[in-house]
Amino acid sequence: MAAQKQQSLSDRRGARDSAAGQEAGGASHFARTPLAVTIDHEDSEESPELAHERKSNIQVPVTPDIHRETYKAPLQQASNEGEDPGYFTRDPLNHNSSAEPLDEASASSLSDLIRGAMSGEEVLRRMSQAAAGRRESISDIKSSAPDLALTGNIISATFTTPHTVKYHKNGEWELGNRHGLSALFDSFVYLSSDEAPWNHSVVAWTGEIESSVEDAATPTGLQDTTAIPGLSQLSAPIPVEGDLPPTPPNTDGLWIPHDHQKDLERRLAQDKRLKTIPVWLSDDDEVDDEGIVLNDQTRWRRYAEHSLYPLFHYKQQEPSDGRAERIEWANYYRANLQFANKIIEIYRPGDIVVIHDYYLLLLPSMLRQRMPNIYISFFLHCPFPSSEFMRCLPRRKELLEGLMGSNLIGFQSYSYSRHFTSCCTRILDFPSDATGVDAFGARVEVGVYPIGIDAKRVEDLAWSKEVSEKYDALKELYRGKKVIVGRDRLDSVRGVTQKLMAFERFLELYPEWREKVVLIQVTSPTNRKEIREDGESKIASRVNELVMKINGTYGSLGFSPVQHYPQYLAPAEYFALLRAADIGLITSVRDGMNTTSLEYVVCQRDTHGPVILSEFSGTAGSLRDAIHINPWDLTSVATQINNALTMSPELRQAMQSNLYAHVTTHTVQSWVTRFLRKLVGTLASHRNEHATPVLDGTILLEQYRAAGKRLIMFDYDGTLTPIVREPQAAIPSERVIQTLKALAADPRNAVWIISGRDQDFLQQHLGHITELGFSAEHGSFIRNPGETSWENLAETFDMSWQPEVLEVFQKYTDRVLGSFIERKRCALTWHYRQADPELGIHASKMAFDELNATVAKKWDVEVMTGKANLEVRPTFINKGEIVKRLVHQYNSGSIDRAVGAKTRGRAGSNVAPTLEFVLCCGDDFTDEDMFRALNGLSGSPLVRDHVFTVSVGAKNKVTLAKWHVLEPKDVLESAALLAGLGLSGEPTDRLSQVNLAVVAGLEGHVPT
Repeated sequence: MAAQKQQSLSDRRGARDSAAGQEAGGASHFARTPLAVTIDHEDSEESPELAHERKSNIQVPVTPDIHRETYKAPLQQASNEGEDPGYFTRDPLNHNSSAEPLDEASASSLSDLIRGAMSGEEVLRRMSQAAAGRRESISDIKSSAPDLALTGNIISATFTTPHTVKYHKNGEWELGNRHGLSALFDSFVYLSSDEAPWNHSVVAWTGEIESSVEDAATPTGLQDTTAIPGLSQLSAPIPVEGDLPPTPPNTDGLWIPHDHQKDLERRLAQDKRLKTIPVWLSDDDEVDDEGIVLNDQTRWRRYAEHSLYPLFHYKQQEPSDGRAERIEWANYYRANLQFANKIIEIYRPGDIVVIHDYYLLLLPSMLRQRMPNIYISFFLHCPFPSSEFMRCLPRRKELLEGLMGSNLIGFQSYSYSRHFTSCCTRILDFPSDATGVDAFGARVEVGVYPIGIDAKRVEDLAWSKEVSEKYDALKELYRGKKVIVGRDRLDSVRGVTQKLMAFERFLELYPEWREKVVLIQVTSPTNRKEIREDGESKIASRVNELVMKINGTYGSLGFSPVQHYPQYLAPAEYFALLRAADIGLITSVRDGMNTTSLEYVVCQRDTHGPVILSEFSGTAGSLRDAIHINPWDLTSVATQINNALTMSPELRQAMQSNLYAHVTTHTVQSWVTRFLRKLVGTLASHRNEHATPVLDGTILLEQYRAAGKRLIMFDYDGTLTPIVREPQAAIPSERVIQTLKALAADPRNAVWIISGRDQDFLQQHLGHITELGFSAEHGSFIRNPGETSWENLAETFDMSWQPEVLEVFQKYTDRVLGSFIERKRCALTWHYRQADPELGIHASKMAFDELNATVAKKWDVEVMTGKANLEVRPTFINKGEIVKRLVHQYNSGSIDRAVGAKTRGRAGSNVAPTLEFVLCCGDDFTDEDMFRALNGLSGSPLVRDHVFTVSVGAKNKVTLAKWHVLEPKDVLESAALLAGLGLSGEPTDRLSQVNLAVVAGLEGHVPT
């Protein structure tokens, strides 16, 4: 392999800026693919199968849970020839449009309608009016919000492509269908079709690429299942003779030449139904000009599936020592970072980015950090847990901060939306309400948008000739029987065991239904690795036990009340089963949107079979006319099964009519249209807001490492230490001291503490670090690094105003119990941290008004509000002036590290002539002076990208800083990242989990 390829973030930013600036080149990524394309013979199929298109064979005996490949192997042998297209298949020229005919009389000019539109709601209303009775066009959307300068391009980011990918060593690629998220993939196909007004592309990881079986060494001789350990006596494999499907080879270490990579990228880009831009996830040292080596491909999904998926479904993992989670989190961070880099490559200003699901929770903020004005929406397809569960997640804050980069966040149900806003308030301390979260000067809108299905395609396929034939066969097979149907993934959150236990209870309570009712349960294997390895065996064993128990107790030689099929079903079999059912039974204990219930409603168009739906399903809020049950209440579920079987035809028809009307109108097409309309309205109503992105550690660390001369400035209270009730109790921790020592020990660094504290306090707690520079009392006193004496910059100024201010402060001190006065040499501060909060705030406002009306008019002083304090100081003294002074002196060389004893005459201490890195962190109003000064210096004499101004705190404040962090702990974490220190403050200790991920993102691999 060629030399290791490293690409710096600055190079990526340069590529980003170049891509953003070009017009024709950028547009090419979104230009609609010509319908007639020339491809290789192997690519002659219009597109690989999508969901539900693969045939299965339910006559093949299956022993559940022996091996996942056991489920897949018979399916892989099925030929694609002669198959009817599944309802996911979309050919823009050969499918019927779902749009209503154009009523020209009702059509109106959108330009006339949108004049004067000022709010997001008004934009939405007028967009709907303009498109009433006709298909919406991109011109309508652009005209509804001209200030947004929309391009009409949508980039959808989802974790994996809709296709499974298999690689043959001869360079051929085999694409198949990927199970799961069928409604999401269907929405992608709609957005990519001529029915939608947008130009659409999908950015997604290739998924685990398999190498073909023919290319791997296969064992000779007969194979059997005796070598597979039995998971239990009930599921132990039975030895059989003959050929079994070969086990897929290990994909680790798969080498793919660069030319073959490009072949796959071209094939995915030329897909007529869905243009996909793949993300290749790997370490940087696994990629060079010749190709890529794919090692341990499942690592990119481990954190999401091991930590996030269980917790989001209210399944708490066992505590661990955190060693594995450190690596998993680093890979999760890197995967999101590589998605961000890929999107930046194709992004043009005015594009809309729509991000999907919990694999990419960090992506919104990563994009916002690199492009502050980008338009981002995020949709979560699974549940969102309550704050009590979210608090159990170690990286809870980073994940919530990641989502705060979005303009709009969508959920499946109101409870998930409410949980999210509650988490933002309880964990991040952001103000929130039912419609959104206020975060650092911007509004993140939150809404509920239940996803639907392509009802017309489902209906067309469900009443196709092939399905009708299978439906007739099923009705004949179960003549005289009532059929209850369930289809679930073999996952504990799907409630299969609860369903079987409830059915057992039903047969016990209602003996008259025995041998008259059959439960047909189809369970497909989960595609989540951690659940497969740890939990699926237990679930499968429990399901088998219940099936055998029920059939043994209530069955006979000629009849089994439970028919269990642990496999995928072909679409014809699946829809025939839904049509033949008398009841659809869904007992999920927690899930997002259950599309089976929606497809069942469509398939019951004529027969009106009730659907029994768990109240914990994300669909429950949409299907209000379904029979809602609590799957944990087995007796109640059994009662509802009996009620559904004995329901009058009139009531069944009335329920089905309402459900059918809802499902056929709230389709996947209407879902994505409503979601994007809401996004446009949100962007229009908040277009003047400017969100301050969370500090990007990778960019910070990269610039720090590249700089030859650095200036680092910290405020003290609220920045290096938390705000406490007693100011004298805010002493620095050992980690703060060790981190400051490490930073100041680097001869390229000038580290300063710029605080409102007096020099005595700073000298007492930090003065022993001789390499530090200090500015006390907001710039009144200064002590250079390596020196011991303080310089009084306000020595010649008139301080005659102090007695008048002291008199006012004393008056309010007498009124407010717990308040006190702090006397500094150049300033006076009235504190009310220990007072009653409401009384303190009220008195502070009164004192502020009184001082501005008296003292401020007579003297050249400034009255400033701080965190639970009020301070009066001369106007010519502020932190901004100190920052200007330091930048000028370090840039001109009049003050340098050589002035201090630490670097004088020291070998290796030569530094760059000008500052190449400036970091300034502060938390309150007085620190805005520093940010304002640095913003004015950015461009000249400082390079803009070399300056990092960071506001600290979770308040919804508008700040002049370019970045934000939530709390002093985050400032210390960033400082430790720069100094290369671990959790204990020692260089020999391992990096924190957050900093490890940042270093891994910069270096392209997880450090050992």
